[in-house]
Amino acid sequence: MMNSPMPRESAPAPGPLARFQDGFAQALLAPEVDAACPPEIARLVCQPGFAIYRNTVMKGCIDALQANYPSVLRLVGEEWFRAAAAIHVRSSPPLHAPLLDYGAGFAAFLERFEPGAELPYLCGVARLDRFWSEAHVACDEACVDATLLASLAPDDLARALLKPHAGARWAWFDEHPVFSIWQRNRQDGGTDASDGIAWCAEGALLVRPRDVVCWQELSAAGCVFLDACAAGGTLADAAAHALARDPGADLAQLMARLLQAGAFASLTLQDQ
Repeated sequence: MMNSPMPRESAPAPGPLARFQDGFAQALLAPEVDAACPPEIARLVCQPGFAIYRNTVMKGCIDALQANYPSVLRLVGEEWFRAAAAIHVRSSPPLHAPLLDYGAGFAAFLERFEPGAELPYLCGVARLDRFWSEAHVACDEACVDATLLASLAPDDLARALLKPHAGARWAWFDEHPVFSIWQRNRQDGGTDASDGIAWCAEGALLVRPRDVVCWQELSAAGCVFLDACAAGGTLADAAAHALARDPGADLAQLMARLLQAGAFASLTLQDQ
């Protein structure tokens, strides 16, 4: 006789405190008072002080996004940015109190945001702003010394595993010169995105090997190479992927640039 399957335990219904907290958070970010909100929330919302508190919370979230996405801000202007940020805050409020890294989904939001369609590179610029924040707060790690790699025998070199640095972020942008636009607005504060920029695909690498976030342009082969390393592939695997992406890639030069940038945190050898 077969035993009947054990019934799955359903998640417990939220208690009164949890329901109150959820309702309070929704009322804080709602543009207008919801007539269907619970009576205890409605009594709070009607108090004059609640509007002040709501404005303070909203302003703090928008200010955090503005600080975390300076290149996007320079491209679209403060009025446009803060209007878009307010919409994003209502749909994606902070999940924890510190706002240093708030806005993980802002780039994806801009990609879907219809008023931003005239700037198709805007979401890519936002991704690089986000990369900067992530690299800035990443944990400290030592970098692989190039001499260690040079000391390996050819067979060991092929099975070497290079782990990307915790502060390394990279991406390839197929259609737009996102890195050039981002760099100009991040570094120089320029506002003309297209002046003097060759309109072609670009890649970017951001890394914080020491105290300062550094960035440089990265080829498509370089991005694929780092993807393979991050996935746990050997140096031989990563090289094969890079050459498949760009048969003319100079792997020696690519490795030298990545090592000099501090893109790797550790080197181990795959078991035979």
